[in-house]
Amino acid sequence: MNIDIKKSIKPINYNFAIKYMEKRLEQISAGKQNELIWILEHEEIYTGGTSYKKNEILDNSINFTKTNRGGKITFHGSGQLVFYFVLDLKKRKMNIRKLITAIEKTIIDTLDFYKIKSFSDRKNIGIWCEKNNKIQKVAAIGIKVKKWIGYHGFSINIYNDLKKYEKIIPCGIKEKKITNLIKIKKQNYKFLGNMLIKNFLINIEN
Repeated sequence: MNIDIKKSIKPINYNFAIKYMEKRLEQISAGKQNELIWILEHEEIYTGGTSYKKNEILDNSINFTKTNRGGKITFHGSGQLVFYFVLDLKKRKMNIRKLITAIEKTIIDTLDFYKIKSFSDRKNIGIWCEKNNKIQKVAAIGIKVKKWIGYHGFSINIYNDLKKYEKIIPCGIKEKKITNLIKIKKQNYKFLGNMLIKNFLINIEN
């Protein structure tokens, strides 16, 4: 199956991105467009998924929007890579569990290339790393399925401002913190996006 690869250099407005993917979803459903992978950074925004609670917002002055993806509340902004996709699950004979497993494996495989050990957690979805006996979240996953087409995706923190997470209870988890790759291991992550695309393409075919 043909998949279009889109890479945005300038920060993208969150609502624009969602509308773009939803339009592509309808086109794929009608057999008029290819599937899509889109990597980008968002303009600064906090988003709440379908299971977020209002008391998870600690600062009511934040730029917040409710979205239809799964999951709770998180932050998007500079220094964070967002990996979106619009995939026809029916044609790929994938269910939601297989899709999430492919996402998890993509992130874990990519971080392994950078000599960073990471793992998934069935109770607390996302990808986690352990450093100095502390388990911290480095990547958030949130997807939506409509007409058996999966979209939204995941975000991975590279060098973003972690203080932004102090204004929310990120992913609804109080006892564990958020981290980024630079804090885990200082190295060049310039080609992280390309590596994620490569691994994702492998994992969605297996």
